[in-house]
Amino acid sequence: MAKMKLKTHSGAKKRFKLTKNGKIKRGHAFRSHILTKKTTKLTRGYRQPSYVDKTNAATIKSMLPYA
Repeated sequence: MAKMKLKTHSGAKKRFKLTKNGKIKRGHAFRSHILTKKTTKLTRGYRQPSYVDKTNAATIKSMLPYA
């Protein structure tokens, strides 16, 4: 009997990328619009890479089985 393929979560594949070291990269929230109200210090911080917390990493990795 053939082994079943797992489906990739379509919402997760749009939002997360796996790095070489096995960390999961994510996008920042509050970055897309109304940036004039936010301080420049805050918006500069949004440019820095951010990673998923280790408590959620296993869940997201299961959503991306072939990444």
